[in-house]
Amino acid sequence: MKKKRYIGMTAMIALLLAFATFFHLPYYVTMPGTAEPLRPLVEVKDGYKEKGQFMLTTVRMGQANLFSFAFAHVSKYNELYRMDEVRQEGESDEEYTHRQLKMMENSKETAIAVAYKKANKSFSYRNKGVYVLYVVDGMPAANVLKSGDQIVAVDGQRINEADEFIQYVGQKKKGERVRVTYKRSGKEKTATLTLAPFPKEKHRVGLGLSVMTDRDIVTDPPVRIESDQIGGPSAGLMFTLEVYNQLVPQDLTKGYRIAGTGTINIDGEVGSIGGISQKVIAAHKAGADIFFAPNERGAKHSNYKEAVKTAKDIGTKMKIVPVDTLDDAIQFLQKLS
Repeated sequence: MKKKRYIGMTAMIALLLAFATFFHLPYYVTMPGTAEPLRPLVEVKDGYKEKGQFMLTTVRMGQANLFSFAFAHVSKYNELYRMDEVRQEGESDEEYTHRQLKMMENSKETAIAVAYKKANKSFSYRNKGVYVLYVVDGMPAANVLKSGDQIVAVDGQRINEADEFIQYVGQKKKGERVRVTYKRSGKEKTATLTLAPFPKEKHRVGLGLSVMTDRDIVTDPPVRIESDQIGGPSAGLMFTLEVYNQLVPQDLTKGYRIAGTGTINIDGEVGSIGGISQKVIAAHKAGADIFFAPNERGAKHSNYKEAVKTAKDIGTKMKIVPVDTLDDAIQFLQKLS
């Protein structure tokens, strides 16, 4: 009798543990990730060597289960976000992943362009069309197009840039139709869609698409960046520094382990990111000496100020450096002894 009761209780506990593990809540949980050397991921052909390291910092993120949800409430640097704070309206998990990976591709492309421009090396673009990032539920495109489709033409006019598509559709009115030609898995298809108001913005009409230009950058010398399944644009600054350092004779690292984060735009300006505290922790655990943080032009609640606060809280000796531009980071490194 006791044995049966023991077996029943054990089975019940196992079921509860399985439920707590596999039942997902409508939240995402983030936590400190890793800080990885960039040199194995970035290679300029015949590029210069470096004594130190530039490091890419990441944040771990996943949909919360009961365990991670509870732990996030007692862990200072684990954070919870509602799904609608992470995903766009009507965006599926698959579409979110596609969007993050495409944003990373765009970030790498911009980083290469900025680095080559700074090093006075030649580069050019080769457009491949317009890429669908995600579609909005309830809108005309929702049951036709999906993340990953490539838009080739609209009403017979070839489309090479996302801005061209946005401008053309933006001139249309509610009820007007457009013929969208697109490619999926190598096959070309055409669909006629009728413009409609957005569910939460009745004054705006459209097809319900988020798009970006899909293009390759051609450089001399050639460069390769492998980012595997890392998503988002926050590694832009560090990719730029690594590429630039391989293009110029002077080694900016000077033997230091240099981590950091921040988006980069084509003008070399560094933008803010999410998860700055978690990235500081990841860099500290990896033994970084220096951490670049977006300064946001001295904003009251900038990434830099939060990074300084976190660094003090965890007792790291890592130096937190504010940057607004690529030049800020380069000038700091040039002054290192």
